[in-house]
Amino acid sequence: MKPPPFSYHRPATVTEAVTMLDELGPDAKILAGGQSLVPMLNMRLATPAHLIDINRLDELAYVRVEPEGVRVGALARHADVEHDAAAGRAIPLLAEALRSVAHPTIRNRGTTVGSIVHADPSGEMTAVLCLLDGEVTLVSRRGERTVPAQDFFVAPLTSAAEADELATSALFRRPTGAATGTAWMEVARRHGDYALCGVGAVVTLNEAGALTTVRTAYISMGPIPQTLDLTLEAIGSNGDWRAVGEAAAAQLEPEEDIHATARYRRQLAVVLTARACRLAAERAERARRAAPSHPTGGAGRTGSGVEGER
Repeated sequence: MKPPPFSYHRPATVTEAVTMLDELGPDAKILAGGQSLVPMLNMRLATPAHLIDINRLDELAYVRVEPEGVRVGALARHADVEHDAAAGRAIPLLAEALRSVAHPTIRNRGTTVGSIVHADPSGEMTAVLCLLDGEVTLVSRRGERTVPAQDFFVAPLTSAAEADELATSALFRRPTGAATGTAWMEVARRHGDYALCGVGAVVTLNEAGALTTVRTAYISMGPIPQTLDLTLEAIGSNGDWRAVGEAAAAQLEPEEDIHATARYRRQLAVVLTARACRLAAERAERARRAAPSHPTGGAGRTGSGVEGER
């Protein structure tokens, strides 16, 4: 299959790129990694009149650890983020989730910011951005604006980015708290396929080892990434992560398609939520015990909920 005819543009600066977007109008599309756009072109699911290739904009090819978290430039490949040691130390969830994104060949070319702007509800990095209260920076001739993750995803394959805006970076915020653990789990028909259900979890403990925050995010469970605050359910369950998973699944409304029924996806949400939260809690407990000032003995251990899935 071949793409429909289009005009090819290759700006040398961000200013030139946003000028092109403004002048060419809504019939222009940005080409970065192209791992989503090119197949859509070939299948005639997208028919832009103009492609603006930003691969010469080397100033956008970065992964930076900042005080708030990890900032990823628009030309940083998935593999760049996955293998960046400093980013992995700051936010281990990034590398863990990225290992579930397609295959190494795709990750070597696809861009993390591009996958976020693509706004696929089955895309791992959309949920990670939401789970970490991240944001996307957009630039146009009108200026620069920052959109929080919870406002960025509007509908399937539709983001808050306007036609004349270029997404230049995404910020993944570092989880805060006395001791925090994260985890990512998903089930797919084959490794590298889109997940039937994917779950990310962030669990925070206080210095005594008691739960203070439990949050989860989901892919393939609705038209946009879903995030839940399960803190009260987790504290009330006294370590029964299965009950937390059931409480989470009751708040989700997955759709049925050719790959799985809604009932099966909801059951996956129960199991994966329990497993991801348990693993995140165990990691949080290890972080607490590794901290120089953690209390000795078993104080608060029951409240940490690390006994296991029941």
